[in-house]
Amino acid sequence: MLRNGASRLALRSIRAPASRPSTGFRNTAPALQWATQFGSLASRRPVISQVAAMRPIQAAVMRRSAVTDAQKKAESRYSKEEIKPTPETVSATSSTHAMFSEVGVEEAPKKDADVLAGLNSDVATVKETFSLSEVPREAYYMGLAGTIPYLATSITTVFCAWEINHSTAGYGLLLSEKSATQLLHLIEPLQIGYGASILSFLGAIHWGLEWAGYGGYQGYKRYAIGVVAPAVAWSTIMMPIEAALITQFMGFVALYYVDIRATTMGWTPNWYRTYRFILTFIVGASIVLTLIGRGELPDHIPGSVDRAVVFKEGSEEKLSHDEEARAQKQKKKDAAATDDRDGEQKDDKSR
Repeated sequence: MLRNGASRLALRSIRAPASRPSTGFRNTAPALQWATQFGSLASRRPVISQVAAMRPIQAAVMRRSAVTDAQKKAESRYSKEEIKPTPETVSATSSTHAMFSEVGVEEAPKKDADVLAGLNSDVATVKETFSLSEVPREAYYMGLAGTIPYLATSITTVFCAWEINHSTAGYGLLLSEKSATQLLHLIEPLQIGYGASILSFLGAIHWGLEWAGYGGYQGYKRYAIGVVAPAVAWSTIMMPIEAALITQFMGFVALYYVDIRATTMGWTPNWYRTYRFILTFIVGASIVLTLIGRGELPDHIPGSVDRAVVFKEGSEEKLSHDEEARAQKQKKKDAAATDDRDGEQKDDKSR
């Protein structure tokens, strides 16, 4: 009945006597008292001595005696201070603080996060790049004007492709399909030729810098830039239109990389790399725009190679047709002349 945990806990809370006297005998043997004392429940409980009970009091007294006079004066001063009520500072969150913050330290007010901070920074960078404040105004305006023909031919290519694709009964919005095709074939060599001229001109700038001695005289290294650029540029005029455009795009990008390296080494002014970035970006975008427009052309519009074959075959056919017409015309003339001579002979005989 007394083997559960509650009964044992209740028995432990009751302090048993040091010895259990026998009910039958008034005096118990010492050996029996010794065994009974150490075998009782009381012998198993920890007994706190009076010295141990006095240790907290002694520690408090020793700490009190170690307090200096300055600390005593400070405690006396603090005890006399009056705490002023400040109900205006009490709020629902005045007694709370962040988990990892310090109590009593005023935190800086949190500013609302600017969602568009990154976008505004990028826009400012783009504006600073395109402002070109260090570039001479003459070079800036003339360089931008030089990209207008290239950009115009690209826009015209896209317009002609749109007109050809949207022509109804042979007519588009402004031009007929035949007129748009002829205009497209006309501007193709213009764009390739003008791109070759620009690429050659950008390479020739390094010859001028070498002659002027800007950044020192570099010799063959800088002259080679002005030689390789036109060699690559003018070889594109013998390529098909798509291959020529892609080659010129790679040439402009490669020359831009060379110009950046030259600026880093001090061969060109510091503003030249930014200036070249603007020109390369416009020309590269124009080339991509042209390729997109040409990719939308219908299949029945021949390319440059196909047009050469068609022109050659058409010329031969037209030449043979002209020769046949000329031969037939000569036969008719000979037949007419023969008839005239026969008529004259008959007249003579009748006389």
